Amino acid sequence: MGKLIVIEGLDGSGKSTQLELLPQGLKKMGIDSKSVSFPCYEDDSSTLIKMYLAGQFGSKPGDVNAYAASCFYACDRYASFKKSWGEYYNEGGVVVSGRYTTSNAVHQCSKLPKDEWADFLDWLYDFEYTKLGIPKPDKVIFLDMPTEVSQKLLDGRYESGGGHKDIHEKDVEYLNRCREAAIFTAEYSGWIKISCAKDGKPRTIEEIAADVLAEVLKGV
Repeated sequence: MGKLIVIEGLDGSGKSTQLELLPQGLKKMGIDSKSVSFPCYEDDSSTLIKMYLAGQFGSKPGDVNAYAASCFYACDRYASFKKSWGEYYNEGGVVVSGRYTTSNAVHQCSKLPKDEWADFLDWLYDFEYTKLGIPKPDKVIFLDMPTEVSQKLLDGRYESGGGHKDIHEKDVEYLNRCREAAIFTAEYSGWIKISCAKDGKPRTIEEIAADVLAEVLKGV
């Protein structure tokens, strides 16, 4: 078996940037890797996800319950593993993933009462890692960005590049609940938390990348 490293974080935390930089850092250390990212919007397996995020099942994230929404994302990951990177992983390759089962853990857990979070996480991990049989991450790097900072970054992104926020990104109350759920989930699941802001401002991309690489190299 190979190694699966997951970069997780809420919207606007810089996941895509760190997903690009981590393989570069690993390569400089003589470690080859393959990058994947979820959801796989270019694949048919993401159809239900796109319908959900576009609001076709309801205008609020909570209009689709945590278990149903989790299945949309889980099936997308299963298809990607079987079609795109499973063989590489099974042959011993290092896979770096932007989002994973971990995103279900954070976003869907936040829809539930706090006293149900642990039970939901146990169900989710059993469903994806045991029932579906996709790999369990060897290490999860959680990029912790305060919601107020991430919203400013998202606003700047869409103002400069066009596009619009999906039903998750524009619901600040939901994002605050997600961060609370993320902090709980990170501790419950043994994730590595990296702070991405200091004194109300984002840390530099280079500082965060150095921290991410250092943590990953401890186990690769």
